Amino acid sequence: MSSYLLKNATIVNENKTFKGDVLIEGEKIKQISSTINASENTEIIDAEGKYLIPGFIDDQVHFREPGLTHKANIATESRAAVAGGITTFIEQPNTVPQATTQDLLEDKFQIAAKDSYTNYSFMFGGTNDNLDELLKTDPKMVAGIKLFLGSSTGNMLVDDVEVLEKIFSSTKMIISLHCEDEATIRKNTAEFKEKYGDDIPLKYHPIIRSEEACYISSSKAIELAKKTGARIHIFHVSTAKETALFRNDIPLEEKQITAEVCVHHLWFSDKDYEEKGTFIKWNPAVKTEEDRLGLWEALIDDRIDVLATDHAPHTLAEKQNVYTKAPSGGPLVQHAVTAILEKVKEGVISIEKAVEKMSHNPAKLFQIKKRGFIKEGFYADVVLIDPNASWTVAKDNILYKCGWSPFEGTTFSHTITHTFVNGNLMYNNGVFNDEIKGKRLTFNR
Repeated sequence: MSSYLLKNATIVNENKTFKGDVLIEGEKIKQISSTINASENTEIIDAEGKYLIPGFIDDQVHFREPGLTHKANIATESRAAVAGGITTFIEQPNTVPQATTQDLLEDKFQIAAKDSYTNYSFMFGGTNDNLDELLKTDPKMVAGIKLFLGSSTGNMLVDDVEVLEKIFSSTKMIISLHCEDEATIRKNTAEFKEKYGDDIPLKYHPIIRSEEACYISSSKAIELAKKTGARIHIFHVSTAKETALFRNDIPLEEKQITAEVCVHHLWFSDKDYEEKGTFIKWNPAVKTEEDRLGLWEALIDDRIDVLATDHAPHTLAEKQNVYTKAPSGGPLVQHAVTAILEKVKEGVISIEKAVEKMSHNPAKLFQIKKRGFIKEGFYADVVLIDPNASWTVAKDNILYKCGWSPFEGTTFSHTITHTFVNGNLMYNNGVFNDEIKGKRLTFNR
């Protein structure tokens, strides 16, 4: 059984920052104290001057396996994730084939069991005609249900209101939603295509996939959730207007309606399209500076509960197409934690609040067993960060299979030095543990 003693760390956990030691034995955190003496055969890691945080639980990634592995796969992207301080991911169902039956969902779990560097779960994908399969989903073994109310792939757009109401009424599992109104987007797209053809200037992306499209869909979903009592979680909120739909006057555990924001909507704005072009083309779109600031405000005041990546890589060749042919999405798992820590350094958000949104709240929201906190008896999913080791994102240090990042050329002031997953040192200053794999999540439901 492996044993590690992390000495003199600056521990960030449950809204407190304090100096201490953490003893890891086997998979779990054995002891947390101001001073711990090492026993024989315990490896000591000097964490003086470094932050120790619980690993980031990313509740929304697209790792592209099966069927889209020319873009990415579970092995490559979980490897990039562990280097980025992410110890757990929840992956989405829009692969090829889509995870819309229990057998296809289980196939993805089997791939992750042999390939994933991090802990993992997957969402079951709802459609207009698979309610019977959806209701077979095991709440103790599967993260939740995912519905696309806009921007779907294949047949995953759930646009039948009666079906949507039936799904909302039939399950108590968390239903995560992509909310954009397709009718509004189609109308806007047609107008801009008539003027520009396929080569629509990128600056019009947030006008095509507009504030109105987001708000119409989000507000309708929330109205239906209130009517049916469904437990919904709205992914990648992108507008300041939508944040007024959510509340912060009750604890997270009591909320029936929760929200997530993604790193790119907090970092970029429509001012960046001229420089970044399709590399920051996401759905929902990166919008105005006012929206960006409004999202930060809502994240900090707890109307928005969770911070995530929506990691969705495409090849460089795919992204270099003209507007209508360039897919939306980009890779983020390697750089998300360091990007948020840059905002900590700038004073935008406290490190305690950042850890709450990246680690504690996803664990609470999805009721993940014994993860998301630095606590005795919990799995040792922890990350050491040097706040005084700057580095610049460049082609030669990007780990994504797609080989590019929207952060290329950005200098970050924090470096992730060590990542532990289930007590195993999976990443150590650029060196990976390729022998051990992560574990399937289980849930307290």
